[in-house]
Amino acid sequence: MTSSSLYFILPALGGYTLASLYLLKNPQILHRRKRTAFHCRHISHRGGCGERIENTMDAFTHAIEQGTEMLELDCHLTHDGHVVVSHDENLLRQTGCDITVSALKLQDLPLYKDKLEVTFYAGRYSSIGDRRFALLEDLFVKFPKMPVNIEIKEDNTLLIEKVSELVRRYAREDITVWATADSNIMKKCQRTNPSMPYGFSMGRGVLLLLLFYSGLLPFVPLGESFLQFYLPSTFNRTFIPAQRFLRNRWIIFLLEKVTMRRSLFEHLVARGIQVQLFVCNEDQDIETAFKVGATGVMTDYPSVLSNYLSRPRNQD
Repeated sequence: MTSSSLYFILPALGGYTLASLYLLKNPQILHRRKRTAFHCRHISHRGGCGERIENTMDAFTHAIEQGTEMLELDCHLTHDGHVVVSHDENLLRQTGCDITVSALKLQDLPLYKDKLEVTFYAGRYSSIGDRRFALLEDLFVKFPKMPVNIEIKEDNTLLIEKVSELVRRYAREDITVWATADSNIMKKCQRTNPSMPYGFSMGRGVLLLLLFYSGLLPFVPLGESFLQFYLPSTFNRTFIPAQRFLRNRWIIFLLEKVTMRRSLFEHLVARGIQVQLFVCNEDQDIETAFKVGATGVMTDYPSVLSNYLSRPRNQD
């Protein structure tokens, strides 16, 4: 590279950097702010599975009584075509029966175990309340105004279509969110019902970070309305990941430094994108999440989060 070319390159890089930093703080110049139909600080993970058996109507009812503003859940399809609320497709962990939801008719689904470990709080168990699997339709009927975040874990076109049909039937497209870690599944969800808001998939989340660190993020349009991500500080303390590399404290330290960027979250919020961190089951984790810029927190313990939010020092 000749010295003369530096006269052009350096000013261009300087101008790009200044423009990127300015637009990062002022995204409304290029982007219209998203207007979702609801805003939530309190999200109940699996219906608040630390206080009631996960994903049951009893859990959802309890969470709402505790003041939750959104329910997070997963769905699978039974052999006879019913959309059942269940985190796992295979029921071994939840029921002790090594069989899949898709292999059973609705009437043949076993009950949940009477004592179920809380995945994101190792060594803690829930054992209170209903043990029956819930139907997504029953949830929509009982709580027609409650926002619901539905994660689709399996690449199942019929499941996606049936979820979409239920959402349309009960006129709740503006308060039901598509969620999945898989980018291909998310594309199917969007094609099936583009009226529903949706979150970042894992692949899109990685792209988001690349855009942020390259300075390109302020220039790029984003279709997503929600960013949902782990709070890394909970790893190996309350949540023990299955992946061995995530048990390394240096990996977690790096993950936290790379992802928990307040400037990134503030930019997204300014564009109308809600940032929700999970799973926060202790006051210290809830506080950390809000301090780094989360707009909402996902918890297994809805009463713990409600108590935290009710304290005067946490009121806006």
